[in-house]
Amino acid sequence: MGAIALRGHHLLCLLGYRGKGYSDGFCANMTGIYETLRLHPETVIEVIDGPDDICRAFPSDQPSHCRNDSVYRKDRDILAQVGLAIGSRSSWSGVLSRVASNVGPDDIRTLCSDCRWEPYGLCKEGVAHIHGVQELRPLPEGENKGGAK
Repeated sequence: MGAIALRGHHLLCLLGYRGKGYSDGFCANMTGIYETLRLHPETVIEVIDGPDDICRAFPSDQPSHCRNDSVYRKDRDILAQVGLAIGSRSSWSGVLSRVASNVGPDDIRTLCSDCRWEPYGLCKEGVAHIHGVQELRPLPEGENKGGAK
């Protein structure tokens, strides 16, 4: 299995993912990545600058934010807080350990203040979860096939 390419903010988005997203295709891709990382935490993550393996499934019929300056800024801020740099490689379990050591649940409000998903509190819950158990939670029943929110 090759490395999964992820941008900075997706390291936190994955913690809050509960099977919902922008479209069915996006959710199918996100669920595939999520389940790979949940079941195989030794999977290597390569931190990249810009659109990644999650962005590739963003629906073409919606305005894309993948190249917005604000998203790049969020990536940089999150990577700085987590202690990773663009180009670094780590196992997913290593990423979880770094997030648990460097990001608190209340940091999500600041780091992700302009994210449309932040008000739902899912990423805050995900960060709180890995402070106790450093692994991804199983997706809710019926949510693991994807589905637009």
